Amino acid sequence: MSGHDSKYFSTTKKGEIPELKEELNSQYKDKRKDAVKKVIAAMTVGKDVSSLFTDVVNCMQTENLELKKLVYLYLINYAKSQPDLAILAVNTFVKDSQDPNPLIRALAVRTMGCIRVDKITEYLCDPLQRCLKDDDPYVRKTAAICVAKLFDINAELVEDRGFLDSLKDLISDNNPMVVANAVAALAEIQENSARPIFEITSVTLQKLLTALNECTEWGQVFILDALSRYKAADAREAENIVERVTPRLQHANCAVVLSAVKMILQQMELITSTDIVRNLCKKMAPPLVTLLSAEPEIQYVALRNINLIVQKRPTILAHEIKVFFCKYNDPIYVKMEKLEIMIKLASDRNIDQVLLEFKEYATEVDVDFVRKAVRAIGRCAIKLERAAERCISVLLELIKIKVNYVVQEAIIVIKDIFRRYPNTYESIIATLCESLDTLDEPEAKASMIWIIGEYAERIDNADELLESFLESFPEEPPQVQLQLLTATVKLFLKKPTEGPQQMIQAVLNNATVETDNPDLRDRAYIYWRLLSTDPEAAKDVVLAEKPVITDDSNQLDSSLLDELLANIATLSSVYHKPPESFVTRLKTVAQRVEEEDYPEGSETGYPESPAHPADGATSPTSSSGSRQPSASPPVAAPVPDLLGDLIGLDNSNSLVPVNQPVPAGPPLPVLLPAAKGQGLQISAELTRRDGQVFYSMLFENNTQSVLDGFMIQFNKNTFGLAAGGPLQVPALQPGTSERTLLPMVLFQNVAPGAPNTLLQVAVKNNQQPVWYFSDKISLHVLFTEDGRMERGTFLETWKSLPDSNEVLREFPGLVINSMESTLDKLAASNMFFIAKRKNANQEVLYLSAKIPRGIPFLIELTAAAGIPGVKCAVKTPSPEMAPLFFEALEHFLQS
Repeated sequence: MSGHDSKYFSTTKKGEIPELKEELNSQYKDKRKDAVKKVIAAMTVGKDVSSLFTDVVNCMQTENLELKKLVYLYLINYAKSQPDLAILAVNTFVKDSQDPNPLIRALAVRTMGCIRVDKITEYLCDPLQRCLKDDDPYVRKTAAICVAKLFDINAELVEDRGFLDSLKDLISDNNPMVVANAVAALAEIQENSARPIFEITSVTLQKLLTALNECTEWGQVFILDALSRYKAADAREAENIVERVTPRLQHANCAVVLSAVKMILQQMELITSTDIVRNLCKKMAPPLVTLLSAEPEIQYVALRNINLIVQKRPTILAHEIKVFFCKYNDPIYVKMEKLEIMIKLASDRNIDQVLLEFKEYATEVDVDFVRKAVRAIGRCAIKLERAAERCISVLLELIKIKVNYVVQEAIIVIKDIFRRYPNTYESIIATLCESLDTLDEPEAKASMIWIIGEYAERIDNADELLESFLESFPEEPPQVQLQLLTATVKLFLKKPTEGPQQMIQAVLNNATVETDNPDLRDRAYIYWRLLSTDPEAAKDVVLAEKPVITDDSNQLDSSLLDELLANIATLSSVYHKPPESFVTRLKTVAQRVEEEDYPEGSETGYPESPAHPADGATSPTSSSGSRQPSASPPVAAPVPDLLGDLIGLDNSNSLVPVNQPVPAGPPLPVLLPAAKGQGLQISAELTRRDGQVFYSMLFENNTQSVLDGFMIQFNKNTFGLAAGGPLQVPALQPGTSERTLLPMVLFQNVAPGAPNTLLQVAVKNNQQPVWYFSDKISLHVLFTEDGRMERGTFLETWKSLPDSNEVLREFPGLVINSMESTLDKLAASNMFFIAKRKNANQEVLYLSAKIPRGIPFLIELTAAAGIPGVKCAVKTPSPEMAPLFFEALEHFLQS
């Protein structure tokens, strides 16, 4: 629409639909065009104009390209809700696909591809076949993308009609944009297919390299991404490919530059000549540096990618560390990334420059940035042994400026330096002790206490220093209490005099009798028994030599790093996560095939984006609520806590070995991806069967060794969910998987505080460390089968609850297409229909549900079928549970 078309959005007339209907059927072309613009404007602001479908379709028969585009836009929006009427437009589509004007031919085939209606898909094949061989390149490139859309709707049809072969033929097209679109379409199809579709051969390679020089910038990105997946036959071929791609490094578009870097990095793995590798590293440095002069957002993306590149090949930017120095006007997210890269590039040659920068940053005003800068100094000391003394000098200078948070951060990193270089820099302890009174942060206190305990024999007044902390022992956070306990035991073992003896007695008493923290209590009991039975053994345990630490806190695992480098210039390289951990469609493609074989009665799952606790996020998941198998496993007695302190979660009787295999079911959300679990992948979700809550789990062994002895534990949570009985799984052979059902019990270990849906899980086996991941408790899994209310009871309960217990929520984006099918779905999840009434053009539904402990939910759902916007009011004796209910309802209606 042109600039003056905004007038079409300003109408507020009530009798609009009849007037539009009349104008759409006018004999005057201009009036019809204006009417269609008004319809599009109404549609854009969310009004329902689907009743005008037939009248708008009649306007398709026109030579006016603008009007035709508007009608096609309307069709794309409403064809799904009016599939039978959409068939009326098919003849015009087919006719337009043979129009003399190539723009109209392309428009017709593009629109048919965007209308995701099976009935129209059948008619799309012949026009698409013609357009793929059209004389005009614009039509051919549009048709190429349309094949990928058609594959997403009906993959079988695409293969049967030979569209894949036609796409592969387009790679030999003489127009570079057609080649680029064909590559983009084939790459997308390959992502959604389990078998190889798009394989680059040496012949195809030459065609793509030729097209690369002539197509648009986004076409170049598609081709470079495809080339990065090609494995050269030998070093010579890899050198030739890199030589042809290197000019792309000078491109003005950042995406092209990063794609070229990715492609070159992949091919460099095969190049054996050190001279060529060195020259390529030199050539890649300037374009990467240039990216840092762009806007802050682009800088951030570039820095996240550079972070990965310098971990693999630090020599590329080894001489360019100055470009990563922070500017005063850099946003904080850019500064933080620059700091990380500076640490990675720091070396004995440039450490003096780097320390000057870090020292400057430590006097900035942004507290988080200052803390990160101080930590960076410590990490450089741990990384570079010859520079450690200079780093400590800078830290001591910073301590002297007496800024509280700088001092505390400095003490934390000095503790790590002591661990890295034992018996080397202990002369500075006296300076640290001067700042004892200013410490108020748990980590800083814990670090200082560790230093006092570790070097108690060198500190004359160590007992006095520790005693000053012991006065507030019960109020201290667990981290400080644990460190105080250990430090006091160390002091007693090193100086077994009367003072430390009284201190150790007071501490052990506090830690065993006065505390409710199981970690602290268990550690205190262990120390107590050690000291009372064999003090020499206690010395061997508590004063044992500690392993020297290294700075690998921000180094990625090599296999994960290689995977991320193969995904440079994508979200994966910004998140520093493999694609399958946040893109649902990239999970296992084999799921698509398996879904067809599931029996009618099996549970249904909804794959979601998992996350890892290390990234500070939880993983949303949903659970099944409808058709269930007839029998559930018997609930056995809980077994005792076998992991004890090993996992460190407080869940005394929910630890069980994992057991009986369950018949294959639908795909479960991946909560621990193989990349995070060192080859072990765990998928799971809560589900309800025959009135019992289960945790449905799938263990996949992608390692090279047998995994056995699985154990599981749940942390405290809002509903006290815990394992309700033992399960057993046979040893997992490499490349095999096992599906299990774990019965769950409620209200075993209830977490205090506001209700939430977080479910923290720890899983252990005999061969690997403990794996932690997070799941989400979907409230409708807990809805009980006795939640149905009589109409009178519903009314009485509603009136008896105060208005303050009613919570409202609107879902403007949700659409309920059919009230009946929605009610059936809700009933299958134990949300029972009570009554309904009409309110204007909307229906108001009343439902009831109940969660364990007899807490009812009285629900009022207001919506109009097919129109976006759902309003929900819920009344319950526990209104703090309402947000959890709305979260479950929204996810449920969306699915």
